[in-house]
Amino acid sequence: MAVPTNTQQTYATVGNREDLENKIYKIAANKTPFTSNIGKEKVSSTYHEWQTFSLRTPSAQNKQVQGDTTAATAVKTTTRVGNRTQIFKEMGSVSGTLEAMDHAGVASELAWQKVQKGEELATDIEARFLGNFASLAGDASTAAESAGALAWLTSNDSRGAGGADGGFSAGVVAAATNGTQRAFSETLLKAVLASAFGNGARPTQAYMGATHKQQFSAMTGIADIRKDAGSGQATIVGAADVYVSDFGSISTVPVQYGLTRDVLLIDPEYWAVGTLRPMKDEMLAKVGDAMPFQIIAEKTLICRNEKASAVIADLT
Repeated sequence: MAVPTNTQQTYATVGNREDLENKIYKIAANKTPFTSNIGKEKVSSTYHEWQTFSLRTPSAQNKQVQGDTTAATAVKTTTRVGNRTQIFKEMGSVSGTLEAMDHAGVASELAWQKVQKGEELATDIEARFLGNFASLAGDASTAAESAGALAWLTSNDSRGAGGADGGFSAGVVAAATNGTQRAFSETLLKAVLASAFGNGARPTQAYMGATHKQQFSAMTGIADIRKDAGSGQATIVGAADVYVSDFGSISTVPVQYGLTRDVLLIDPEYWAVGTLRPMKDEMLAKVGDAMPFQIIAEKTLICRNEKASAVIADLT
């Protein structure tokens, strides 16, 4: 169909107003279920310490002769462990001109950037505390590092061939050594749950990536022992459904990052985020016509007793 002669069209018109929504639609992996579900503690030093303790193995041969002399038995002592705080930081800068302009979707570009940087920093902390990272004291030119959850676990673990525990020793948490990867299965899950039960633990939350969550959901026969979390799981951040094991119910929590080859099972009572400096935004020294700022936090991961948790490592 031909266009009539001299018909004015939008393509040659310069006075058209833009049609830009006054909203910003954001999608990002910004959830932090692990650090949101565990405890919170204030720490006062860059090396935070605590003590752990386990009862001795029960003896079925504890029998005594009438009237015998009582002698003291060996005493189990506590174990002193600790972790380093790590400084997490994000920086940004907004020009004076940009801040003065009328923006679509936000009232202040500076305020918007601070919010986004804060969310990004929170996910950095989540990824660190979930992962298999060693602790490091740091020095004048090297940043201190906090050990992640996967590095702590040595008691209730299932690892592939060649895999080895990390764990705490002499003031340092070492990272676990990766082994040969294998498929995630219900057999592996039941084995670590039995180990945890033998150590007096009953994990209530299982953290896993998308691939392993799908494998978990497809386990043979699992349909009869899964149920929707429903409103009862409202206080558990990110809970998807509940796995009813021989030793209690476990809320499965899929995570978007931090766990690519491992499934982490925890009792949140035995973990906490230790905060030396809470997250805050600070304006930095003004440079010309720019407004630089930083979002900063200093935190550590507290593993109150590693025997309360379990890990299925080296998964495909």
